[in-house]
Amino acid sequence: MSTTPSQKSETEQRTEHEIKVREVTDYQATWTERARGAAGAFTIQLILDHGVEEYVLRPTAEDAEVLFSLLAGAENVNFDLDRKVLMFGSKRLRG
Repeated sequence: MSTTPSQKSETEQRTEHEIKVREVTDYQATWTERARGAAGAFTIQLILDHGVEEYVLRPTAEDAEVLFSLLAGAENVNFDLDRKVLMFGSKRLRG
């Protein structure tokens, strides 16, 4: 039994939505002025799997500094959509 292009597309879409951990393939940082002289707001837009999904983080200035450092230094970054967890790189254990 073969599948039609329409059925295949539906199956692929369902599979895409079931994936909970995605690779961060790009990100865009922004800073927004809230009021003249007041603290601004950072956002970091995560582009997941080359645009399959996106997620926006709203870190504090202190957290943003740490996140930028981690993002810049990581070979690969993954994001768990369910738990809202960024995972920076993976190291192979000796043994």
